[in-house]
Amino acid sequence: MLGGVLMIIGAPLFAQDLAKGQVFVDENTNGKKERKEVGVSGVSVSNGIDLVQTDEKGFYEIPLSEGQLLFVVKPSGYAMPLNELNQPKYYYIHKPQGSPELKYKGSDPTGPLPKSINFPLYKQEEGEEFTALIFGDPQPYTLEEVGFFEKGIVDEVEGIENVAFGLSLGDLVGDDLELFKPYAKAVAKVGLPWYNVMGNHDQNYDVTSDELADETFEAHFGPSTYSYNVGKVHFIILDDILWPDPRDNQSYWGGMRPDQLQFVKNDLQFVPKDHLIVLAMHIPLSEEGDSFRDEDRQFLFDVLKDYPYTLSLSAHTHLQKQDFFFQKDGWAQSTPHHHYNVGTTSGDWYKGVLNVKGVPVSTMRDGTPKGYALIDFDGNSYKVRYQVAGKSSDYQMEIFAPKVLEFGKGTSAGIFVNFFMGSQGDEVMVKIGEGEWRKMTQVEDYDPAYLVDLFSWDTSEELLNGRRPSNPQASKHLWRIGIPANLPEGEHVIKIKATDRFGQMHFGEKIMSVKRK
Repeated sequence: MLGGVLMIIGAPLFAQDLAKGQVFVDENTNGKKERKEVGVSGVSVSNGIDLVQTDEKGFYEIPLSEGQLLFVVKPSGYAMPLNELNQPKYYYIHKPQGSPELKYKGSDPTGPLPKSINFPLYKQEEGEEFTALIFGDPQPYTLEEVGFFEKGIVDEVEGIENVAFGLSLGDLVGDDLELFKPYAKAVAKVGLPWYNVMGNHDQNYDVTSDELADETFEAHFGPSTYSYNVGKVHFIILDDILWPDPRDNQSYWGGMRPDQLQFVKNDLQFVPKDHLIVLAMHIPLSEEGDSFRDEDRQFLFDVLKDYPYTLSLSAHTHLQKQDFFFQKDGWAQSTPHHHYNVGTTSGDWYKGVLNVKGVPVSTMRDGTPKGYALIDFDGNSYKVRYQVAGKSSDYQMEIFAPKVLEFGKGTSAGIFVNFFMGSQGDEVMVKIGEGEWRKMTQVEDYDPAYLVDLFSWDTSEELLNGRRPSNPQASKHLWRIGIPANLPEGEHVIKIKATDRFGQMHFGEKIMSVKRK
């Protein structure tokens, strides 16, 4: 064993090559280990199942089978080198014969395993307070849609400051894996180290085993299941798509292979219990119906039972919602687990009318405008902000109310508030004119503002630019209240204040008129 005793978790019993090397501080940033450059101890290195930690001089040894990717788990207080697309360089692909012949190219042959595989790190100031930029489903199906993504989202955050890294939650592209490179070039303009989750539309479909479904993804982005640390937060990135669906060998199913689950279990053994664990995946743990394998979700819940600080993130649905798992759902702790299903950067698959930039408005089916999330971390706590593309950060709700009412007549109409980050238990209050603040009732219904936009496509006598939006889906963050019958004549300001689960308050206003005939 090199340099002392290393701890290895979950080593398989079959014969493998032995990967060796050193994790070191690359003082001159040339990517090569120089004599005077020191190793970094206690850093996890993985083959995608097993993990070892480097000894006091930064050396490691780990079994490595053909087809596996070797990678380092970034420790807090260090940065990894980036390639020309701002992607962290933290892995080695071990495919001596290359990927199998597929419709979309995988990895070239890598040849024999090198005698030493070293991983350079750079020291960096990394406090416990930082922000991450989160994209859901860029999902362009064409180069034109890559342009929509770039003009509608990337240009807005290009050069963003005070953000540690970016993360896309899968469906980087829409089935055409030739678009990986244009997508990566677009997102590189943001100017941040960028991590990627694999989505169901990022797979090689012409394979018969799930182990090969990520061949092209790996060639472009590296491991599809991996982890890294920032501050007091440990991020675990999961490929949670089973292809083909093991139930019928058709389509896909949400879940993970045993080797991926074993990686999570092994990885967590090196993470302090007081750190925040963030699981990032594509398919939600809680998507309705039998779309996620129950035993895999339970496995994750079981290995997290001793970690009191957790969060999980997903995309996939092209909706936005906050889900909570309680003990009745298999979560072992008294405090529920928060799962945030993030709204997407493609919105409603680039549908809707074109805005002034020539980009589809693409409001999602639950009335959430397309956009992205910013998560502010402070030690092992977090707060989430949703940013609507092209709008002020204050725009956190859409208010729907009649534009005009007849004086002295009651109405069956109501005031609706789509509070984009809202969830069950949040408080949404309304005040009409000089009246009292009243509590609104959360409802699960179609967003009426979305319906107006949708049906304008069916009632217009002229052809509209763009594509008709998708049919609606009930919103999980919609509130309603009836309208008083005794409102005086004149204009009335509807004021809304909403308080989210983090204690953050958000405000909105709308004008409603009362007139005599």
